[in-house]
Amino acid sequence: MTFHHVGIPTAQKRPGEAYLAGAKLFITDADASPYHIEWVRFEADSPMPEAMKTNTHVAFFVDDLKVAMAGKTVLVEPFDPMPGLSVAFVIDDGAVLELMQKTA
Repeated sequence: MTFHHVGIPTAQKRPGEAYLAGAKLFITDADASPYHIEWVRFEADSPMPEAMKTNTHVAFFVDDLKVAMAGKTVLVEPFDPMPGLSVAFVIDDGAVLELMQKTA
């Protein structure tokens, strides 16, 4: 696993937000943050789990998403938020984790 970012829920609009229509949320570019922070702002009717809306998450790149998910409580099944990237959200030992796998 390789650390990528920390995702922090917020109600505040941030410059450069990208919109993920399927999840009804806005995110900032963690790579643009010197501290690798991704701000996450949810629309009121976002279908994402409450645990993601109210908890900070830590994101890691993994070699094999299915292997990394094994034995963990799945919050969000794998999906492709952009070409070349598949992600899933899990809970492990009480922490919300985003597991990311490059697919191209």
